[in-house]
Amino acid sequence: MSKVDARLRLLKHLSLIGVLFTVLVILAGAWTRLVDAGLGCPDWPGCYGRLVVPDTDTALAHSPEVPLAAFQAWVEMSHRYVASALGVLVLVLIFLGASLRRRPGYPWKVSLALLVVILMQGAFGAFTVTLKLWPQVVTLHLLNGLAVMLLFLWLHLRLRQHVQGQGQNGRVVKSRPLSPLWAMAVILLVLQLALGGWTTSNYAGIACQGFPTCNTQWWPDMDWSEGFHLTQTVGPNYLHGQLHAEARTAIHFGHRLGALALGMVLMLLAWRHWREQRLRSVLLLLLGAYAGQAALGIANVLLWIPLVLALLHTAGAVLLVVAMALGVWQWRQLGTLSTFDGKGSKKEWAHA
Repeated sequence: MSKVDARLRLLKHLSLIGVLFTVLVILAGAWTRLVDAGLGCPDWPGCYGRLVVPDTDTALAHSPEVPLAAFQAWVEMSHRYVASALGVLVLVLIFLGASLRRRPGYPWKVSLALLVVILMQGAFGAFTVTLKLWPQVVTLHLLNGLAVMLLFLWLHLRLRQHVQGQGQNGRVVKSRPLSPLWAMAVILLVLQLALGGWTTSNYAGIACQGFPTCNTQWWPDMDWSEGFHLTQTVGPNYLHGQLHAEARTAIHFGHRLGALALGMVLMLLAWRHWREQRLRSVLLLLLGAYAGQAALGIANVLLWIPLVLALLHTAGAVLLVVAMALGVWQWRQLGTLSTFDGKGSKKEWAHA
């Protein structure tokens, strides 16, 4: 095995580690929010001016208006430590892949996109603290974290394809574009994830009690304009939320409607492509992930969001994103094959 092949295989393994590590960071972030530790440290990147949680006297001298809650502070700092380690992993991938960036088929642009998104995630993490859990930033922080995981996964798939292609005379796949139905499924999933982030950042998870009705009504009293007012004032502490009951009900109900729309499109997608053997397993994964996520959402409402189920609901969202990404990947691979010759030119033929 040449040094180049060894490096490609190392990058492939590191990218997979990145996927798993990002899932850990996302779940750590969800746990941080669920135990009300998002403002466990009033400053950033340190905690009361220190890189580790200080003692009570040091914290009091730094921020006398914010008493130290040691447990919440350690939860918040632990989240920052693992997120920082993830950033280091991205830098390692960039460093190891730089010498391969001109190699035909190497996913250098995906690596650069991953670097940009992980830097954005760090910025969102800082703003989450300094803007006191402003819902807009908290929601973007969640979506961007899922984007980091998605880019790690896409990088891994591209690297795996590249390694396999090198072993098959440079054969790689020229992807086909998404069909309108696949595009609709992706858009609805992103919208539903945003609605989920907006629900949790505004503490609207139990604004609707009961299922399938909401507060014993099929169409309860709701304030849509206030619930989805995206220019909320910056400055107040948004821990536990600032919106009134009807606004939170609108947010929660919107999340339910989004779940219904997504489920209908996913079932239509499965029906449309069920005869395509290479898509059947990933369609089953997608439907299973959706069914599990819907069941967890219902259970969270009925049981008043216990910590374990809330964490599992976040994990379900991660699984749904992974399933959609694998579905899109598999769909795009059913296109045409290309082969690079040693001079960078290529030939193409249909791929069944």
